Amino acid sequence: MRAGEGVPESRGHDDHRGSGGDHHRDPARRAAFPAEEVAAVLAPLGLRLSPEKTRVAHIDEGFDFLGMHIRRQRKRGTQKYYVYTKPSRKAIQAIKDKVKAKTYRSTRHMGLDEVITSLNRLLAGWANYFRHGVSKDVFNAIDSHAWSRLMRWIRAKYKGKNRLGMKELRRRFCGKGWRFACNGVVFTGASSVAVTRYRYRGSKIPTPWTPDPATAARG
Repeated sequence: MRAGEGVPESRGHDDHRGSGGDHHRDPARRAAFPAEEVAAVLAPLGLRLSPEKTRVAHIDEGFDFLGMHIRRQRKRGTQKYYVYTKPSRKAIQAIKDKVKAKTYRSTRHMGLDEVITSLNRLLAGWANYFRHGVSKDVFNAIDSHAWSRLMRWIRAKYKGKNRLGMKELRRRFCGKGWRFACNGVVFTGASSVAVTRYRYRGSKIPTPWTPDPATAARG
């Protein structure tokens, strides 16, 4: 592979992506990238490119893969560029839709503790998948969305004759601070999962391009 060339994303195989290099930002030039070189690398692995589902993307433009959005960006306050991974917009919308379904009017027959437990399990499972990305702000945003949905659910279920005000809502349905709680069950959400970033290992990671993977692994 020649230096500076973009790398096509292989959508023919479900679990393979390549990233673009520093040049060939022009779409027409990227489209002319020699996919045969990538195919030659994939062939020994038993993989192949699907011409219908293969496209070329520059790493600075970013692309989605397995729910992650991968893109190279300048680190705030510096002139250094890093590749960041974070939940894609599609993945974020999908979890919001699931939260909406669990707090829809059809679930108002359930107890508040049951709904909180269901949301906690859903959000913790989702966050565990994305915990290795730049996800902290996204987790907080998802929790804020879930809290708002849960607040409207509580107001609708327990409104009585008068509208349930925020002061009464906090007194009756919140534990410490503004965290909803019922029968010992506390809303923890996605932010309860700690973000754990992968350490950069660079050339120490064996790849198909490494002449001696064992040597590279030893660093």
